Parts: sequence; C-alpha cells; structure tokens
Amino acid sequence: MDAVNVVVGIIMVLSFFGLVWYCVKGYNLMVGFFVMSVFWVALALIGNGITPNSAMEDQSVVDVLTNVFQTGPENYGRSILVNVFFGAFFGRILIETGIAATLIRKVVELGGDKPRITMSLLCIVTAVIFTSMTGIGPVISIAVIVLPIMLSLGIPSPIAMFSFMGSIMAGIFGNIVNFEQYKAIFVTANESYAIYDYNTYFIFGMIAMIVSLVVVLIVANVTMNRKKTSYAWAATSDGGNTADAPAISWISVILPVIGVVVFKVPIIFGFIFSGLFALLTCRKLKGGFADTCRMLSKQFSDGAIDVAPMVGFLLTLSMFNNAANYASPYFKILLGEAMPKSALMLCIAFAVLTPLGFFRGPMNLVGCGAAILAVIVSTAAWPVQFLYPLFAVTTVAPQHLDVTQSWVAWGFGYTKVSTKDYMKMSIPSGWIIGIILCAIVFVLYGNLV
Repeated sequence: MDAVNVVVGIIMVLSFFGLVWYCVKGYNLMVGFFVMSVFWVALALIGNGITPNSAMEDQSVVDVLTNVFQTGPENYGRSILVNVFFGAFFGRILIETGIAATLIRKVVELGGDKPRITMSLLCIVTAVIFTSMTGIGPVISIAVIVLPIMLSLGIPSPIAMFSFMGSIMAGIFGNIVNFEQYKAIFVTANESYAIYDYNTYFIFGMIAMIVSLVVVLIVANVTMNRKKTSYAWAATSDGGNTADAPAISWISVILPVIGVVVFKVPIIFGFIFSGLFALLTCRKLKGGFADTCRMLSKQFSDGAIDVAPMVGFLLTLSMFNNAANYASPYFKILLGEAMPKSALMLCIAFAVLTPLGFFRGPMNLVGCGAAILAVIVSTAAWPVQFLYPLFAVTTVAPQHLDVTQSWVAWGFGYTKVSTKDYMKMSIPSGWIIGIILCAIVFVLYGNLV
C-alpha cells in the first residue's frame, strides 16, 4: 500500500514540475490551474480508493469535488474578491480625482532636473500609492505619467522601467488587498491561520517595503553609472488633467492603511470612506444625486474592468489550493523528511530558493507555491506569524518583478525594453531582497518557532 502512495506521489511531483514549466512558458494560468486541480483530485481519489488518504477522511467523492470546485471559489469570492473590487474602485478614484498625478507632479518639481533624485522621489511616491491601489489599470495610468518623465530626464529606458516596477513591488508588500489574498491561501492550508491579521503583519510589511525600495534604487543607480544617458523621450501630459488636487486630499492615498492599522476599521469601509473623502476634498461630488450615483457607479465599473483579467485566475487558483490539500499527504511521503525542521534552516532555504518564485514557480503562492505550503504546514506546527512573512517574501518580490506579471509585460511594449536587459536587474534584485528579508524574518519571528 505504501508503494501505491509513493507512485501517486511521484506522479504528482512530476505533474507539479510540469505546471512550473507551463507557467514559465507563459501559457494561460487560469486554464493551467483548473487542469491541475482536476488531475490532482483524480489522482488523490484513485489513491484513496486503494489506501486511505488522511485528507479525505469521512468525505465522499461528491464531498471532495464540492470542496475543490464549489467551496473553494465560493470562499475565495466571499473573502477576497470583494476586497479586490473595492480596492480597484478606490484606485480609480485616486486617478480620476488627479490625486495620484498631483503627487507625481509635486515630486518632479521637488527633484528638478536631477535625474537620480527625481527617480528616487518618484519611486517612493509610487510605492506609497500602491500600498492601497491595485490592478493593471491603475498601474498603467501611473506608468504613462512616471515613465515619460524619467525618460525625458535621460534615465535609460531599462532602468526607468525596472525602478518603476520595483517601486510597485515595494508598495505591494504593504498592500492590504494582496495581504488578504495571500492570507486566504494560508487559511485553506490551515484554518487556525485565520487569526492572522494585517495589523500583526504591518510592521514586517513596512520593513519589507523600505528594504525593497532601497535595493531597487541602489541597483538602479549602480546600473545608471554604466549607462549613457539618453533623451529620446519628451515628458507628456497626463491626459490633460493638469489641475492640482487640493493638498488635504493627498492623505487619501494612505487613509485605508491608517483606517485599518490605527482605527481597526474593516478594509472595505476603509476604501469607501477614503474614496468619498478624496471625492469630497477634490469637489467631485457636485451636481445632483443622480449624477453622483452615475459617477460612483462608473468608478466602480471601471475598477472592476481593471481587475477582471485576474478574477478567473484567482477563482481557479482557489480550486488548486484546495486540491493541494488532498495532494499534500503524497508530497509529505516523498518530501517530508527533506523539509527543514528549524526556523533557521527554513529561513536559509527560503533565502536560497527565492528565485524559484519567479515565473510563478514553486516558491510563489500565486503560482505553484500552494502545494509547497500545504506540505510545509503538514510536516510541522509552524506559527503563521513566522511562516506568512517567509512566503510573502518569495511571492511578492519575484512575482511583481517578473516578466509574467501583466503590467511588466505591458511595460516591455510601452518602453521597447528587451526582457534580457530588464531581467539582468530584476532577478538579482529579487534574490537580494529575498536574502535580506528572510534574515529579518528570522530575527523578528524565529523565536516563535
């Protein structure tokens, strides 16, 4: 019977590497995760029919199918997608009110004609903005303002694109919507992890944002020393909306984070309140009630369109997460003994393997990492305060610098930068960030293990 488990485990491991290859090739992830969910559930059911699978105890075939293909997407929709939609709604408001563009213009005025200073200030503001904003729409809306400014200052296009994408990555470390998205994957692996909240994560998130931003700017500046400046672009306007948003409205950018961390308000309320504050201070609530309703409806619709491409992917990812729980006993049989048992060794392993988070690889939660998480959780009682930051490191840094990220792929077409020039900076930077942050995780939370 053990031989059956080993054979099923080997087939699952081979299919896992097949999924990694599939992700690296850039094929459709929604279809890929659905196919893998079906394949793993089928294998687990066959294996359970021969020798009991502990993860399927007291469950019928229908129960298993319901858990993977119905309960998974339902729970994900209830806990995550609503946050995604309201976060995108808030991002649209920051764009339409001109608050984001105003902050960028003020930074350019402050930096003057000094490329390095202006680049650094733009990256800092971009990182702060993306602690709340989400979706490819807001990214592109900010990019078409920031990138021409950098290029007009003579910053080489590969460096301009890398520093901008890197600053978004830094901001995502503190992004509330992304936190909730990754937390849902943890809760699927272990329901007791539901106690973990953004307030507990906040300190590490801010440290990670600062460390990432510093690394990105150092790499950008060092690379700039080796490149000749080029003034091929002229700065362009941001769609004709050149009126500055009132200074009091600028705080809207960080209001959701303040609301959650300081006042403990629900994140959806934080997005709604911050959005209305932005509209009110920018005098966008003029006109009759019907006009205001139409405007709010349009902002929400535009925000939903911004995140629409990721919705199907997230729902099939939730199926894969639940399927990974049924697959984890077989992974444990093959890999359990190889898993680190101490906090230090796990941190070292994550630091060394951070590059495997690129291309949606096995260290990336929004990729193949859900299966690795299920195995790690099943081998030892790791506290979530320690385990979550580790996976955040190998997910956020590689994924948001990765060529498979939607807005990074858009950036190649917009700036005409080659993937080779970009990856020369992105992959080493992601690895350096991973090493530093894994060390910080051990210092901050290693004593909890």
